This record gives sequence, C-alpha cells and structure tokens, in this order.
Amino acid sequence: MPQVRVIGEDSEQLGVMDVRDAIRAAREKGLDLVEIAPNGDPPVCRIIDFGKFQYEAKKKANEAKKKQVTVTVKEVKFRPGTDEHDYSYRMKHAREWLQEGDKVKATIWFRGREMTHRELGSRILEKLEKDLSDVGEVEARPRMEGNQMFIILGPKRHKGVAKEHAAPQPPPAPKTEVPPPTPKTEG
Repeated sequence: MPQVRVIGEDSEQLGVMDVRDAIRAAREKGLDLVEIAPNGDPPVCRIIDFGKFQYEAKKKANEAKKKQVTVTVKEVKFRPGTDEHDYSYRMKHAREWLQEGDKVKATIWFRGREMTHRELGSRILEKLEKDLSDVGEVEARPRMEGNQMFIILGPKRHKGVAKEHAAPQPPPAPKTEVPPPTPKTEG
C-alpha cells in the first residue's frame, strides 16, 4: 500500500500514513486530500478544502494581474514632406503618450523617389527626438526597414527619486541672541 506524508488543515504534521487512511481522515473532517509535493519521498499531501484553495489561488492571480503594468507602443506616422503644423500636432500627441507612460514609435514612410532623400526623414526624426527629450528618451535609434524609417521613444526615467536619496542637508545653525550691551553707570 503506498504511503504519503500528511499535513493537516492548520499546517500540523499528521505523519506518514497509508493513502486510504489519509483519504478517510480528510473525509471525516469534510475536506479533501490534495497532493502538494509528488516528488517527495514519501509524497506530501495536505488536508484542505480544495474549492476554497482554488478560489484563493485564483484571487491571488487576479491581484497580481492588477498590479502588473502594461506598456503599450503607440505610433505616429510622418512623410518626408510633413509640414510644420502636422508635425507639431503629431509631436503634441507623442508628448501626451510619453507623459502617460506609453512608448512611441515614430515612423516615416518613403514612396518611390522619396527613398533617394532619406536625409529628410532623418531630419524629422532628429527634430522629434530633440523636441521630446524632456519627457522621453530614445530606446531604438533611427533605422531603415524596407521603405520606412523609425525611432522608438520611451518615457524618461524619473530622476526625482535620486534627488530624494541624496545626502541630507545639515539643519541650519541655531540662532543665539546676544543681549544688547547694558549702559554703564558711574557710581
């Protein structure tokens, strides 16, 4: 008969017993016998309410999911002949996204003869990088892929945290008041 090490519902050790006896002990308490460590010698089982165990595990997983931060990549598209107003409009949106914590992928599409003037596209991306340098930093340098050139900007790491952990300022020296000199009387 196979044997298992049994742990009670309050984490107390019940010892090594036959599987049949362990199941009987769990049923007497109205609970389930759940195998926790199958590779142990002997395998370790625990007497618990399995439904409640599953519910709490699901709840923990949902809690962990809520705390997880998802970073989305939003894209702004330009053309080599993008005019100033269109550029500033798209740059304003990219700035908002970076401030919200999202990444921004700026893409420049080249068509036909525009491919011979890639410097126009790189000028736009350099200008965008310079304009957004206060809220974002470059994660991927400008590069060509097929007929498009792109750059990826991420939100800037907060440097305010480093200032908080800087050396503490010494407290100002206490002011000591000197009493005014008393007039001397002759006498």
